[in-house]
Amino acid sequence: MNIEKLLQLRDEVHEELIGNILPFWMDKMVDIEHGGFYGQMTGSNQLVPDAPKGAILTTRLLWTFASAARHLEDERYTEYARIAKAYLFAHFFDLRNGGIYWSVAADGSPLETRKWISAQAFALYALVEYYRLTNDQLVLSAAIGLYRLIEEYGYDSRGEGYHELFRPDWTRLEDANLNKSDTTQKKSMNTHLHVLEAYTNLYRVWKDAELKLQLKKLVELFLFKMINPETHHLDLFFDANWQCHSSLISYGYDIEVSWLLEDAAVELGDELLMARVRGEVVKIAIAAFEGMQPDGSLINEKEQSAGSIDCNCLWWAQAEAMVGYLNAWELIKRPAFLEAVLNSWDFIRKNLIDHENGEWFWAVNASGIPDTQNDKAGLLKSPCHNARMCLEVMRRVDRERN
Repeated sequence: MNIEKLLQLRDEVHEELIGNILPFWMDKMVDIEHGGFYGQMTGSNQLVPDAPKGAILTTRLLWTFASAARHLEDERYTEYARIAKAYLFAHFFDLRNGGIYWSVAADGSPLETRKWISAQAFALYALVEYYRLTNDQLVLSAAIGLYRLIEEYGYDSRGEGYHELFRPDWTRLEDANLNKSDTTQKKSMNTHLHVLEAYTNLYRVWKDAELKLQLKKLVELFLFKMINPETHHLDLFFDANWQCHSSLISYGYDIEVSWLLEDAAVELGDELLMARVRGEVVKIAIAAFEGMQPDGSLINEKEQSAGSIDCNCLWWAQAEAMVGYLNAWELIKRPAFLEAVLNSWDFIRKNLIDHENGEWFWAVNASGIPDTQNDKAGLLKSPCHNARMCLEVMRRVDRERN
């Protein structure tokens, strides 16, 4: 029966979370000398104590431990959330101009001080999660402050959506293209996805009318600008007027967007919008099947214009496949969606989890060989995707059981 398979899956991801993912960061990555967490461990499991510390890693560690502590009701994880929160406030906030730096040096001094809207969104997402755990009003105030900065400087009132990059003083960098081969690409789906998840989390705890409006606009941007109406894949890069300038398909982004978009629509509580989104969610999930392989792996991406395919299976995309297909199965109970979840988990257990050294490899190739060239932990490698997958699966199976 489905419920029996789901209950077994729930138990297995719970064990993966508390027995492998979280202990890796707790036991190996806490920086006793400088505070916070170390900025890098290589794919060959070599700690780099003097590596820079990135906003993505720091904020996603904060989100991960706060969410784990809240869901599992375990004070051990609250302490590690506090470590990340304290370091974020001590070193990443720009006290003169406001906002979050992209990175700091190992000793905590500012390093990359330009303001990426994505970094502000990561911090906002994480701070709200910490507030949900602790009810710390100062942390909520900081989160609302980041929201207001994003709206003041990042929002494009002419073309809608959000600009990408700013100087430290929040003057916009007009040449901040996302792909060096094409300077017309001014907006990315990726940045809007992170603003979407951040605003959704903030709206859970702060029912502000302007925030609600901006969150609804984001959902509609995905529906009418970023989801390709012919293929139901996500278009990824755009000029200032939302003309797509890329033929790249990312199967991981497809399936991640599917469930985060529905999450936002549910939080907004707009029945008509929710119905429209749920129809698109199923179509996106079906389109992403194109990247799902018989062994349960989800390949990375396809460049349609060149006809090239990247068959590597990245850790974050595989984790998002589990949540996205479980979400799609909850909506319409199509057996193929649940099968995709179970096959994906089977692939992860056999190939992506580093059972010897902890955490997950960055990726594995089509032959199942782990990628040890890219980081195990680093500026772009955190436990957010795989930990969030475990927590989402547990939460959704519990809901299905009840």
